Amino acid sequence: MKMRLALGGGFAVLAAASVLSLGVPQARAEFPEKPVEMTVLFGGTASTIAQVLSETMAGELGEPVVPVSRTGGGGAVGYSHVMATAPDGYSIVWNSNSVNTTAHVGHVPYSYEDFVPIARVSEETPALAVNAARGWTSLQDMAREVSASDDHLKVGISGKGSFTHLVSAALFDAMGIGDQVTFIAYGDGKAPVELLAGRIDAAIQWPGQFKSYVDTGDLSVLAVTGSERIDFLPGVPTAQEQGVDIDITMWRGLAAPKDTPPEVVEKLAAAAEAATNSEAFRKAAATMGFQPAYAGPQDFAALIARDDAFYAGLLKKLGLGQ
Repeated sequence: MKMRLALGGGFAVLAAASVLSLGVPQARAEFPEKPVEMTVLFGGTASTIAQVLSETMAGELGEPVVPVSRTGGGGAVGYSHVMATAPDGYSIVWNSNSVNTTAHVGHVPYSYEDFVPIARVSEETPALAVNAARGWTSLQDMAREVSASDDHLKVGISGKGSFTHLVSAALFDAMGIGDQVTFIAYGDGKAPVELLAGRIDAAIQWPGQFKSYVDTGDLSVLAVTGSERIDFLPGVPTAQEQGVDIDITMWRGLAAPKDTPPEVVEKLAAAAEAATNSEAFRKAAATMGFQPAYAGPQDFAALIARDDAFYAGLLKKLGLGQ
C-alpha cells in the first residue's frame, strides 16, 4: 500500500517560510514608491526654478516631486526641518550657498556636513542695480560720488546675514566704500520697487528681478559679481572688468539628510541631471536669467566643502561671521 502525505494550509505556510529562511532573496521595492517632498528655502526665482525642476524630475522618477515652502532664517527653518527627517530620500532640500553662510553667521543646529549632496543644478550671478535717475553707469561713477559725499549709500538686502547681504558687503568693501554703506532689509523680491521709490540707492539681486525695469530704462545694472558676463544681460560688465576684485555666484542644488543610501542619492541625481538637460528647464533658464549647471554628487560635495572654507573666511573678514 502506498501512502500519500497531504499538506494542509498551515503546513504549506510553514514550508514556504522555511524556504525563505534558507536564503532565497525577498523582493525589495525600488525607490521611489511614493512622492518625494522638496523643501524650498526661499521665494522669488528660487521658488520658480524649484517648481520647474520638481515637474521635470517627477517625469524621470515616476512619482511626484512636491515642492513645499519652508522659508525663514536665511534657510535655517527649511534646513532644520529636512535634517530632522528620515534619511530615505523622500525628504530633500532645494539648497544653495546658504547652507554655508547661515552656519557661519548664526547659531543654527546644522552645517553642510549634516547633508549628503545630490546634485548641483544651476548657477545664478548676482547683479547690482540702481535707479537710472542717479545717472551712474559704472562702479567707478558710484564710488566717486559716494566717496565725495558725507551721506551713506542705502543698500537693500534680503535680510541680515543673507546671501545678498554678504555679496553686497564684499562688493562695496572691494570698492573701498564699505564704511559708507547702510544696509536696509526689505525682504524677498522687492528690490525694484524699493529702488524706484527712492527708499534705497542700490540693491544686489538676481538679474531676473531687474530685467524688465532695465528694458524700460527705469533701472540701470552696473555690474555682475561673477568672473564672466551672463547671457541674460550681455551688455553688463563684471565687477572684475571694472577693476573690482570679486567673484561670487550663487549655486542651487539638491541635498538629503546625512546617511541617505548611496543608491537613492544616485537615482535622485540621475533624475536631476535629466531635468537639468531638459528643454523645459533650459527655456526657464533663458526666461529667468539663471544658468543650468549640473554637477553630480562627488563634484557637488567638493564644491560645497570649498565654498564653506571660502565663506567662513569672507564672513570673518567682513565681521559678519562667528
